[in-house]
Amino acid sequence: METIILAAGKGTRMNSDKPKVLHSIGGKAMLAHVLSSAEQCSPEKTHVVIGFGADSIRQAFEDHQAVNWVVQAEQLGTGHAVQQALPAIDCQNSANQVLVLFGDVPMISSSTLEALLTEAGSDALGLLTVELDQPEGFGRIIRDEQGSVQAIVEHKDATAEQRLICEVNTGIMSIPAARLPGWLERIQNNNQQQEYYLTDIVSLAVEDSCPVRAIKAESEFEALGVNNKAQLATLERYYQAMQTNELLEAGVTLSDPMRVDIRGNLRCGKDVEIDCNVIFEGTVELGDDVSIGANCVIKDAKIATGTQILAGTNIEGAEIGSNASIGPMARIRPGTIVKDKAKIGNFVETKQAIIGEGSKANHLAYIGDAELGRGCNIGAGTIFCNYDGANKHKTKLGDNVFIGSNSVLIAPVTLADDAFVAAGSAINTDVPAEHLGVARSKQRNIKGWKRPVKP
Repeated sequence: METIILAAGKGTRMNSDKPKVLHSIGGKAMLAHVLSSAEQCSPEKTHVVIGFGADSIRQAFEDHQAVNWVVQAEQLGTGHAVQQALPAIDCQNSANQVLVLFGDVPMISSSTLEALLTEAGSDALGLLTVELDQPEGFGRIIRDEQGSVQAIVEHKDATAEQRLICEVNTGIMSIPAARLPGWLERIQNNNQQQEYYLTDIVSLAVEDSCPVRAIKAESEFEALGVNNKAQLATLERYYQAMQTNELLEAGVTLSDPMRVDIRGNLRCGKDVEIDCNVIFEGTVELGDDVSIGANCVIKDAKIATGTQILAGTNIEGAEIGSNASIGPMARIRPGTIVKDKAKIGNFVETKQAIIGEGSKANHLAYIGDAELGRGCNIGAGTIFCNYDGANKHKTKLGDNVFIGSNSVLIAPVTLADDAFVAAGSAINTDVPAEHLGVARSKQRNIKGWKRPVKP
C-alpha cells in the first residue's frame, strides 16, 4: 500500500498567507494529523502533493525524511493532483493499493482507514462515504437499485433530485494501483469547474466491471474538510472534546471539560484535578494527586505526585518534584528543576534554576542561572543578577541559606551553607558558611553571626 496526500491548495477562504494544511488543530498542523493516521497504516511509501507554499510546507516537515514531496504547479483538480504522483507509484504490482487522503481532512482515524483498505482489498475501488444532514457542497453518492455505487456527482453538477441525497463522498479512496494509470488517462474536465475530478474514476470502475466497495465513516467529523476559520474552529472543539473525554474516562477530574485545551500529549496519573481554562502544550506528564489551578499554561513539563500548581501559573520546559507548590501567578521557564516540597509563590520567575528540596521563594523574585540547596529562603524582591550584558553567570546557594528581602545577588557568586544576607543588600562577593552578608553600602562578612531563631 502507498499513500497519496493531496495538500496543494492555497485555501483562499482561510484569508491567510499560510498554506491551508499548516493551520493547526490541537497545536499540530492539519497535515501532521493526516500523516500520523496514514503512517499508522504502515504504507510502503507516502507521497504528499504540494503547490501553494511548497517550500514552507517542506520546511515544517523537514523531519519527515520518508515523505516523497510532489509539486503540482497548476491546481487543475484532484485527478490532476494524483497524476503528478503517478510516476513514483508502483503500478506494476497487482497487489498494491493506493490510499488517497487530503491534507485538510485532519480528523480521519487510522482505524477507519484500515477498515477501508480491508474492505477494498487490492482488486476493488474503495470509497469512504458519510451521511450528512446538510450535504450542500459535497459530491453525492449515486447507487443503483441494488445499492451498488455507480458514480459520484459533484454538487455543482448534480440535478435537483440528486441533491436530495445525504450520503456524500469524502474523497478518501483506496484504488488498485494497476488500474490507476488507465483511469487517470480517461478522466475528462467537461464540468463547470473544468477540473479533472478524481471521483470520475468511480464511473470508470463501473464501466470496467471493477467492484466498487463503500464504507461509511462512523463520525461525520472524521470526514470534514477545512475551508475556512469557522470550520477550523469546529474541528478544534471536536478534537478537544475527544481529548477531554479520554481524560474523564481515565479518572481525571475536570472542572469544565469545555475549558481545557490539549495541544500535544498529556499523561495523567490517578486522582488528578484540572480547573478551568488550562492549556497543555507539547509533552506534559502529571503524577498522581496533582492539582492544576485555573488559567494555567503548562508546556513540556513533568510534575510529580502531590504537587499543586496554583491559578495563573505558566510552566515551560521544567521538572517539578513531588508535594511542591507553584504559584499563583508564577512563571517557571525552561531549565528549571524544582525539587520535592519546594515552594515557588506569586510573581516569582525562574529560569535555568535548581530549587532544592524544601526551599522557598514565596513572592516577587527572579531566580536565573542558579543552584539552590535544601531549605533555602528567598525573600520578596530578590533578584539573581545573572547577565552582565554579554554573558550569563551562575549563583550557587548551599543548604539553609536565607536571602533577605529586596536583595541582589550579582553572579558569579557563591553563598555557603547557612549563610544569611541582610535585606536590601547587593552581594557580589562570596559569603562563607554561617556568615551574615551585609552590602547596603559596603559589604561586610560577619564571622560568628547567629541566625535569628523562632521563640
